[in-house]
Amino acid sequence: MFIKQPLDEFLGFQYERVDENRIKVTLPIQPLYVNSVGVIHGGIISSLADVAMCNVIAANEDGTQRVVTTDLNVTFLKGAKGEYLIAHAHVFKQGRTLTHAECSIYDDQEKLVAKAKAILFNS
Repeated sequence: MFIKQPLDEFLGFQYERVDENRIKVTLPIQPLYVNSVGVIHGGIISSLADVAMCNVIAANEDGTQRVVTTDLNVTFLKGAKGEYLIAHAHVFKQGRTLTHAECSIYDDQEKLVAKAKAILFNS
């Protein structure tokens, strides 16, 4: 199960569980997401990465999240353009209270546009 929250629905995220520790999140691009330079706004990309990494940990049955982000680092590698972005997120270390996750974000031409990592608090 994935987290259910209004922002995710507003942005139009589409989720797919790849396996227990990996998910894929697709974001269809809207004109609203493009900044004045003509590329997808970094805040949108950061939100995509954050949502993808938090959703690797399955939500509670009622759709509430089990983790919250305590640290988020996003590195932008290339200006993102296109019809959609795809985030591939996975857990690389899970402890009792903290989970470490990574995320790679690709454009619709399968070019890597950003990498992110996060430390999540297991609530």
